[in-house]
Amino acid sequence: MKTHSKVPKEIIAFTSCSMVLTALGIDIMLPAFADLRRHFSIVEQTAQTDKLISYFFMGQITQIVFGYLTDKMGRLPILRFGVILYITCGFATVYAPSIEWMFVFRFVSGMGAAAVLMTSIASVRDRYSGDEMARIMSLVLALFLFTPVIAPALGAFVLKFYSWKWVFLIPPTFAIIVLLWSFRIDESHPEEARIHLPIKNLLPKFKSIITDWHFLRYSIIATLLFAILSSYVSSSERIIGEIYQKPQLFPTIFGTIGLLMAILSLSNSFFTRKFGAKNTLRAILLMYLGVSALLVLATFFLGNPPPMIHFFALIALLMAFTTAGDPNSSAMALEFMGENAGLAASVYGTIFFFIGSSIGAAISSQLSDGVLPLAISAFVVSVLAVVLSFSDKSDKFSSK
Repeated sequence: MKTHSKVPKEIIAFTSCSMVLTALGIDIMLPAFADLRRHFSIVEQTAQTDKLISYFFMGQITQIVFGYLTDKMGRLPILRFGVILYITCGFATVYAPSIEWMFVFRFVSGMGAAAVLMTSIASVRDRYSGDEMARIMSLVLALFLFTPVIAPALGAFVLKFYSWKWVFLIPPTFAIIVLLWSFRIDESHPEEARIHLPIKNLLPKFKSIITDWHFLRYSIIATLLFAILSSYVSSSERIIGEIYQKPQLFPTIFGTIGLLMAILSLSNSFFTRKFGAKNTLRAILLMYLGVSALLVLATFFLGNPPPMIHFFALIALLMAFTTAGDPNSSAMALEFMGENAGLAASVYGTIFFFIGSSIGAAISSQLSDGVLPLAISAFVVSVLAVVLSFSDKSDKFSSK
């Protein structure tokens, strides 16, 4: 393993800030959506602003391309290219002449975020292995997961004094710092370790990945759960501000749910070590099924929407179960990939973000006066995920 001059603290901080660009590019601007709708005179078309999140997620479809390029060209050139895309389109989004142009710029911003995310994780894998890598990634993810807790509150605070444009300018401005900082960081993927295969030589490997049912099983589970998370995140401002008429509570509610997500995500490693990845995931999915069933019942019998405290208590659990279960589903999907693990990870990310966010966008478009479409979708997703998980008869991951 190559020895780097930079101390681990700087690597942890830089990697965390790089990955934070994805979360920051979503969470901080949610409180500004109402002002944005007024700016473009689309107050009645409340679902339009949800697409700013959906298109950003859809831009992650390029993960598979950047996964190949970062192995071929090194981590830093692709990371810097991604950050530049993120910065350029971040500023372009603020000054877009129409909401439709904002969608275009948000999609390309998502592409940039995909490049940054792929290279950040790969660079940690280059530098560390085993327990040290697990320790570094735990610290990185802890900082990353804290973003949804504080970003909406920061966005709401800025809105008290400035327009929505200032809120939207924060992510690309922060990205400038990351770009400049990258010139202090050493390249972690040296020339001798890079692949130089033409893309056509990767096609057989790609085919073997997308036809592997074990890989697909757990990729589908993760994607279905992410679809519900994506739908909630993109429409959360509307649900709180428009459906429940409590826009002032948005930062508090969103941040509290984000904190619960972080806690359960970090505690998942303990349960996985104790009970095994498969058993832990199955338990999470069964709890998800039970909570989503309660959400449907509450919506049918207590009203659509149900009382605010009931809805957000249940949706908080669903979001937390999603972030807790994702590490297990991704590990199980990639376990048997062997030398194709890197390419499989980029395929997994592409399916996860692009298809998941597309389904999430379709669900969000149905949310107008209530939350019944989201509740029913969560229940259907949970049933499918439970069936897929319990139909896996392999012994792998069954115990610690």
